[in-house]
Amino acid sequence: MMKKVEVKEVGTSRRSFLKISGITLAGAGLLLAGCSSDDDSSNNDNQLPGVRGDKFDLGGGDLGILTYAYALEQLEADFYTKVVNGSMFGTIFNAEEQAVLADLYAHEVVHREFFKAALTGALEDDSRLLPNLEFNYASVNFNNRASVLGTAKALEDTGVSAYNGAGRYIQNSDYLLIAGKIVSVEARHASAIRSLLNPGTDSFAGDDVVTASNGLDKAERPSVIIPQVASLNFIQTPFTANFLP
Repeated sequence: MMKKVEVKEVGTSRRSFLKISGITLAGAGLLLAGCSSDDDSSNNDNQLPGVRGDKFDLGGGDLGILTYAYALEQLEADFYTKVVNGSMFGTIFNAEEQAVLADLYAHEVVHREFFKAALTGALEDDSRLLPNLEFNYASVNFNNRASVLGTAKALEDTGVSAYNGAGRYIQNSDYLLIAGKIVSVEARHASAIRSLLNPGTDSFAGDDVVTASNGLDKAERPSVIIPQVASLNFIQTPFTANFLP
């Protein structure tokens, strides 16, 4: 059983900036859970998430996009769970950093559970729900600040780009609204991690993630994001995405 994370409250502006109501996101789950796949004409039964051959396929249409997001949230939640429960967490990070990382952990767990509940209700068939993925972080040193924050930066930047890129394919306006709310949280996460790595700089909105010509975050479609995530070798459960753009 995962041990309870207890982080001393730190009254900093960054912590206040990150603070979000998990109740708001959980409440939004009631909306999605009440929407079956029959309510969304963009979801063809032949493209619903599920096992095809010997692998789980994320599916297509809106429910495929939500399943794709669920996979990414599983990864982020699992990573931060290991970060905050690491044996050196209270040693390599100062009090403010611990508070920030504990907030990120709490948010990502809420996101993961939100998608699980929403998809369970929308799919109406447990066999079509993406299973719990298995992870391995052999390349990450959880006892090293730079290794943890560098990995967090990669995951958060990728997450923002993934949500931005997937949004254009969501047809159900309710789903799009929730995705927009979640990506705004992910962008706060990315900014916070970048500020921890490079305090007092403009890295929080660097040119490598915010395009100087239009002032917008990067947006990448699933077919670009999935190989990027796969190259990290964190996800050990094989799956396909044959119906995603």
